[in-house]
Amino acid sequence: MDKIILNELAFYGYHGALKAENELGQSFIVDLVLSIDLKKAGQTDDLNYTIHYGEVYTLVKEIVEGEHKALIESVAEQIAQTLFEHYKSLQACTVRVTKPNPPIPGHYNSVAIEIFRERSE
Repeated sequence: MDKIILNELAFYGYHGALKAENELGQSFIVDLVLSIDLKKAGQTDDLNYTIHYGEVYTLVKEIVEGEHKALIESVAEQIAQTLFEHYKSLQACTVRVTKPNPPIPGHYNSVAIEIFRERSE
């Protein structure tokens, strides 16, 4: 399956289980892999046969910068569900949500979750 890949989309949101995360907010990085047949788009040079990644960015921004969620797992799930609702040609997607600087002690680069979802229809 062909793929559209969006790397390191950066946002600022208020997700997390800790009070400080809800009050102060933090940066979030989202990576997406969208599985879709791109053959017709490539043959016709027509945007109607692909997924407009500028629109995808806006949809993801509304979620990540929108309503608070306690878990980034919930953020990722909402992103996947929204993408399937908006793009009927989307066959599967991988969504990674990264917290570069969560308020937890220790030495690490970041924490992240990644989900893979396929269209079930």
